[in-house]
Amino acid sequence: MHGAVQEANHVFIKNGLHQYLQNHNSEEISILEIGFGTGLNAFITCLESESLRKNISYVGIEAFPVSNDEIEQLNYADLIAPERQDVFDKLHHVVWERQHQITQNFKLLKHQKFFSELNDVACFDLIYFDAFGARVQPELWTEPIFKKMYSALKSNGVLVTYSAKGSARRAMETVGFSVERLQGPPGKRHMLRATK
Repeated sequence: MHGAVQEANHVFIKNGLHQYLQNHNSEEISILEIGFGTGLNAFITCLESESLRKNISYVGIEAFPVSNDEIEQLNYADLIAPERQDVFDKLHHVVWERQHQITQNFKLLKHQKFFSELNDVACFDLIYFDAFGARVQPELWTEPIFKKMYSALKSNGVLVTYSAKGSARRAMETVGFSVERLQGPPGKRHMLRATK
């Protein structure tokens, strides 16, 4: 009833990217996505980089990439920007483990690995935490994972997620984040935004 596109725009673009840019007048932004999945968040962010005229360096981590058959069935480009189907396809078809210039303003690097294998330190301005929910994969919403997220962010960096689960919020706070509970997208009461 409430689609993934609407949720992505509310959580990751409006309360993530736009909010970050309101507080930091950066020409270049580095984003880490935890759960590259269908490429929806990367696609919307890529299009947004053009309208904002900001350079975005985007890293997506995914342990289990979507298959080519599944990619063919996705209609996100039709729903969002039919004239940019080529961009959506390129996000999926570029090789993993190498950075690619997708558009003039958007670079993409995809890593096939588990979130627990992340060891970056002070590399990212913004994290889109779009892992499977805590009911499905509770191990992804724990202190050890959020400690890695905290380390990966630059000072004043921000993590946004669709979840507002109390245990996730407490885990974020325990590792040092300042956490806000915000109005969620349609169909969800709340979401979380955490700042380092």
